[in-house]
Amino acid sequence: MATLRPRQQEMLRFIEHFMDERGFPPTVRDIQYGCDISSTSVVDYNLRALTRAGLLKRSREVSRGIELVGRRPRTTRVPLLGSIAAGQPLPVFPADPATLGDEDHVEMDAELAKNKDRLYALQVKGDSMIDALIRDGDVVILQAQDQAETGEMVAAWLIDTEETTLKRFYAEGPRVRLQPENTAMGPIYADARNVQIKGRVIGVLRRYE
Repeated sequence: MATLRPRQQEMLRFIEHFMDERGFPPTVRDIQYGCDISSTSVVDYNLRALTRAGLLKRSREVSRGIELVGRRPRTTRVPLLGSIAAGQPLPVFPADPATLGDEDHVEMDAELAKNKDRLYALQVKGDSMIDALIRDGDVVILQAQDQAETGEMVAAWLIDTEETTLKRFYAEGPRVRLQPENTAMGPIYADARNVQIKGRVIGVLRRYE
């Protein structure tokens, strides 16, 4: 740190503090405002200096592509494919991950994603899962899979109506019960042949305003 200019020391401390508080790196604009710097070009100049000093790694292709050297990444990026209903089913299953831009991702705890693949995220619409502490506006993280155990929380695709919904899955012989976690709402019953499992919920992200 002693060989760095005061502004570079301040920026490095800001990045470390930001990552400790948020769990993901800041954008260039975050650094500009957080360190009261006149322009993003000044931030960029000093980030390049910190990179040359071996203190940072940086990917310019993503908005939060800053990594502190020697610090284990705490988060991983997951594609945000769209919305899912926690209430009445929503039409149309979410987007293909290949079509997404950098802004269509969320950051999640890397430990939660450990030993898991094919993860994706959906933003919840409605309050049918509120008793499971999932409310309108939350983001659920799902493991993509086409089967589920009884009682698991899943994204279910209703084939005949082309709608998707977030519910607990119960196989009941020739039919499926999609059970909300809200005592004010009743279950959805469907022919088992009409239900496709699209993923199992493994985590929830809440955005506090």
